[in-house]
Amino acid sequence: MNPSSGRSRPQRPRHETVAALRPAYRAELADGPQAFFEPLRLTCPWCGSARIGGHLRTSDLLQHKPGNFRIDRCHSCRHLFQNPRLNARGLDFYYRDFYDGLGERQLDGMFSGRAASYRRRAASVLPYVGEAKRWLDVGTGHGHFCEVAREVLPDVVFDGLDRSDGVDLAAREGRVERGHRGGFTELAPGLTGEYDVVSMFHYLEHSTEPIRELEAARATLRPGGHLVIEVPDPDSRYARLLGRWWLPWLQPQHLHLVPMANLRRALAGLGFTVVAEQHGSAHEAVDLVAALWLALDEAAPRDDLPWLPARPGRVRRALRTAVLLAGVPALLLATLADRILARSAEPLGLANAYRLVARRD
Repeated sequence: MNPSSGRSRPQRPRHETVAALRPAYRAELADGPQAFFEPLRLTCPWCGSARIGGHLRTSDLLQHKPGNFRIDRCHSCRHLFQNPRLNARGLDFYYRDFYDGLGERQLDGMFSGRAASYRRRAASVLPYVGEAKRWLDVGTGHGHFCEVAREVLPDVVFDGLDRSDGVDLAAREGRVERGHRGGFTELAPGLTGEYDVVSMFHYLEHSTEPIRELEAARATLRPGGHLVIEVPDPDSRYARLLGRWWLPWLQPQHLHLVPMANLRRALAGLGFTVVAEQHGSAHEAVDLVAALWLALDEAAPRDDLPWLPARPGRVRRALRTAVLLAGVPALLLATLADRILARSAEPLGLANAYRLVARRD
């Protein structure tokens, strides 16, 4: 779910765009944020145990849309999940203007600037998928990973799948050979046995039904093909040290945070054999600087946002700028600390993600 860099459209001033969006947001919030949630679950969605309890409470620290969110932990299998979970209306509301619309240009810069990370992903699985011919990247967004991965795997044909229209752009720009638009579980029956590799990079945590996504991956893989999964690691020490400021909680978008042991067992139950487990190469060196930025952004007066009642005045906008500028030295130090600690992220238990490569037997 990456933003687009290839769309050409006139850009009007941001405050005009925000003002134009405000009436629609005001109407949608008329019933309050409670309209965006399913009923509270009383059992774990992973194992069915009733031994669940509150683990973390937070708000939307990135967009600052109204609402409060709770992550529960299962005390039987240790699975973490949003509870109550967003319903379809809530998912639409909280995703809107994040990857597209108002947030598109900002997110495009972030995703398109991660070539080194994408190259590292492709290189890390090369020993296991070196003979692959066709690769499906699920949740491909605008296909930035596929574009970079071709440098590492020039003989592989990359296709992409995503719910957003970004996948159409990826196909037009030549980043993917074919773009499949829609939900993976719905499209999988039409793609049975087509692929040597299926990848899910930071996709599974967004899914409402992760096991069904794994079943879809199995269906689209040829026997002997490989599934590559990368997800946030809820067992990272950073998750405990940073609390609600740990970026990979990413509420309200992340619905499930799966401990590695749970995912390994689920894969085994579906007929996969895990051939590689990677922590250090899956780690992104952003934990400290992201936590500090989230805290600064929360402390500063709000930016002009369409889900707020009115545009902040000039004084509040100036105060926001002053707060963020004052934090720049600390942000630079946090960035340096992240890079230094990244060298030992795996032995220190700080890796914020893990990657599994599993062969369909």
